[in-house]
Amino acid sequence: MCRLLLGFTLLLYALSPISSDFVIEGIRNLQKRSTDKPVADIEVYSIIISSQVTSRFAHNVITSRAVNNANISKEAFFDVDLPKTAFITNFSMIIDGVTYLGVIKGKEAAKKQYEKAVSRGQTAGLVRASGRKTEKFTVSVNVASESQVTFELVYEEMLKRHLGKYEMFIKVQPKTLIKKYEIEVDIHEPQGISFLDAQASFLTNDLLPAVKKSFSGEKGHVSFKPTIDQQRSCANCETTLLNGDFTVTYDVNRESPGNIQVVNGYFVHFFAPPKLSGVPKNVVYVIDRSSSMWGRKIEQTREALLRILMDTSEHDRFNFILFDSGIFPWSNSLVKATPENLRNARNFVSTITPQGATNINDPVLKAVDILNKAHESKSVPERSVSIIVLLTDGQANTGEANPSRIQENAKKAIQGRYTLYSLGFGQGVDYPFLEKLALENSGIARRIYEDSDAALQLQGFYSEIANPTLINIEMQYPENAVSDLTQNNFRQYYEGSEIVVAGRVKDNDLNSFNVDVKADGADKPIKYTENIQLQSKDDVSKKQEYIFGDFTERLWAYLTIQQLLEKRLYADPAEKVNLTAEALDLSLKFKFVTPLTSMVVTKPEEKEKEEETLIADKLVEGQDSSSVGQQWQTNSYAAQSQTGQSNSYAAPSQTGQSNSYAAPSQSYPTYSSRNFVDSDPHFVINVPKMNDSLCFNIQEKPGVILNLIQDKKLGIAVNGQLIGNKNTSTDTSNETYFGRIGIVNREMKIRIEVTTDTVTVMNRKIKKTFSWQDTDSISEEGFNLVVNNGSNVTFSFGEGATFVIILHEVWKDHPVHRDFLGFYTLDDHTFSAGVHGLLGQFFHGIKYKIYNVHKTDNPEKPDATMKVKNKLLTVTRGVQRDYQKDFRIPCWFVHYNGEGLIDGTHTDYIVPDIFSISY
Repeated sequence: MCRLLLGFTLLLYALSPISSDFVIEGIRNLQKRSTDKPVADIEVYSIIISSQVTSRFAHNVITSRAVNNANISKEAFFDVDLPKTAFITNFSMIIDGVTYLGVIKGKEAAKKQYEKAVSRGQTAGLVRASGRKTEKFTVSVNVASESQVTFELVYEEMLKRHLGKYEMFIKVQPKTLIKKYEIEVDIHEPQGISFLDAQASFLTNDLLPAVKKSFSGEKGHVSFKPTIDQQRSCANCETTLLNGDFTVTYDVNRESPGNIQVVNGYFVHFFAPPKLSGVPKNVVYVIDRSSSMWGRKIEQTREALLRILMDTSEHDRFNFILFDSGIFPWSNSLVKATPENLRNARNFVSTITPQGATNINDPVLKAVDILNKAHESKSVPERSVSIIVLLTDGQANTGEANPSRIQENAKKAIQGRYTLYSLGFGQGVDYPFLEKLALENSGIARRIYEDSDAALQLQGFYSEIANPTLINIEMQYPENAVSDLTQNNFRQYYEGSEIVVAGRVKDNDLNSFNVDVKADGADKPIKYTENIQLQSKDDVSKKQEYIFGDFTERLWAYLTIQQLLEKRLYADPAEKVNLTAEALDLSLKFKFVTPLTSMVVTKPEEKEKEEETLIADKLVEGQDSSSVGQQWQTNSYAAQSQTGQSNSYAAPSQTGQSNSYAAPSQSYPTYSSRNFVDSDPHFVINVPKMNDSLCFNIQEKPGVILNLIQDKKLGIAVNGQLIGNKNTSTDTSNETYFGRIGIVNREMKIRIEVTTDTVTVMNRKIKKTFSWQDTDSISEEGFNLVVNNGSNVTFSFGEGATFVIILHEVWKDHPVHRDFLGFYTLDDHTFSAGVHGLLGQFFHGIKYKIYNVHKTDNPEKPDATMKVKNKLLTVTRGVQRDYQKDFRIPCWFVHYNGEGLIDGTHTDYIVPDIFSISY
């Protein structure tokens, strides 16, 4: 079967990409240049991206049309990347004149419909994946011979103002020549458009005429309609020039601080006062310098902090608190941003080096203490903004390590007086924890992606909070005239941003609308009063000829849902139920795909197949990306029984965020562990792309040494020696564990031996031994090791090779069991493509397929067929314990020492020495 992937990526929001990607698999020469060149079986002849922006609210329609020129049916894929903050509102396919529509339902109702389809042997369809700012929507359909298909996806989103402008960033990447390729953007802003621009990174002199831009008064228009010859990379080429970024930026006139619009019984109030003096900032930067920050992360953090210091205003005050296992303030108090203090701060930042574990609780409380003392001593201006910026790349593993306790401690200490922002560096962070920590303290969480531009991401975040101009903003509306207000009190306003409040107008006969805005400026209290005369119905009707007229109501619903979803993240259980119900009702009423709803799509299949039910879901930040259908299938095990009824073993939570695979009476939390090996010894292989895990046991005799990791290119190996129980006369006599682990780095000439008693590091002729009761560390260039009292030892070789060994202690004089070790990988992306070993061979992923899930004598452990490495294995659903996070992980268990999953047999991994490494 020929596969056609239509990739669209359209993002529409301030500083967030809109992209339109089209990928053709296995098809070349799509456009016929001569009779000697073949026409593609499935030809994409039209791609149109149409956006209507009305008062910052964007309504976007993506339409693609294709024709199957072949004499047999072919499969077409429609693939769209959407902004994470957007809500899908509609999807349809038109095939041979028949329209197939998506229907938006509550997540539970959608799940039941999906499970019913799976019980009939149907497959999953819509795939979810996640990028920096995007999530993916994918659907495929079979197109009959000489037939046409039209895909149409609609989504909506409110644009946010950032640094004085709204921006639409369109990634144009069709990867082939398209007969009709169009981008149309219509903008209507009642305040009037102050500037409008459109640029593209791929523009040539030939392509430049294809870009049209104009604005006058309230209306603006941008279009990009390249002819097929303009798209060509050369005169006779079949390749395209369209590969890069297309950017539209604009802002509105701001003759007054605010603008109020009332349409169809709902109002929206935009507030962005210009030309105000800056309010001083008091900022405490709480910076993670634990060993996992080694290498590029710490270099980028230093680079970003140095740039931030360069941009710090002279009326600001600041401090740094570094933390690993302990806390290390740069100063005991806030310091003013004088040239001398900034110079000293730059010298300090330049010396930051990583070491130790991660203690988040204590440095956050220390930051609060420093701000408290500054305010109590009146050493900071009365009208100033106090901020804590927390940057971490990991999870708390020393000191107070319970996330709920840390959140509780921070909230109790801050008491609503200061704003806390959480920046999570890389993928190892507990993002839901950081998000709740920030939201409970009036801030936001932001993920910093571990890429080459991480320093710019950090600096970009600072630019958003660099210039506060108002604090304690209160928006007051006539009580008897309005209801259902969105958030109308704000801690601070930053220059170049915008505050948006929406609500319902209760009085239909209202002739005017009054708003009072009270705030504290840099020098004195400030009050704004706005009064607008409401338009007549005739005036409103005229405007609605150009715009979609219910935009104020939809914008209100969009804002309300977003704020309800945020509040429920940190609400108590009773309040969370009410917030969830309210957000769900609005999502269904306005047909938004949110974390509480799903879109069910029933599509046709080939004649010998039944219709297929697909689910479009909504990702939540911090949640693993995966196929919705795939996730629900493995979560619920809606297997086909003899009666044809679905046998559900578990269900996602109402929010759709559960990753559990438990029996109905049990549930387990979401997990994000990497590969590890622990008691039995059981090996657990995390497969993020499948949102799943595989596991297997190795049964061997005590004394046997197994190779866990071996990378000949890097010269790194990890081996573990098995021990048995004390009492071999019991039924558990065949149990084995790791009692000794050896790590060798040939290039660094380092050997580490970890037993249940000691940790020994040997570097050339130097030998250093730690007791498990110690809390100590070693930090050298490219190597870090931390021993945490009686708990674990963390070690890393540069950036991208970080591991934890956990000590499991049994009570003294236990008649059977001994102390033993567990080995966990925290970061393995540095390893070469040739890395191997029982764990190492899985560092770069494993491809497999699970099907034929069916019941066994134990209803909690269904069996299934796994296709992996061109082999068919019978696997069993089970759980294994993750001692690092202290919960159980659901996984597919591979029997017989992992045979068929691992390369070769387990005996191939037996090595003669604890420090064995191949050359």
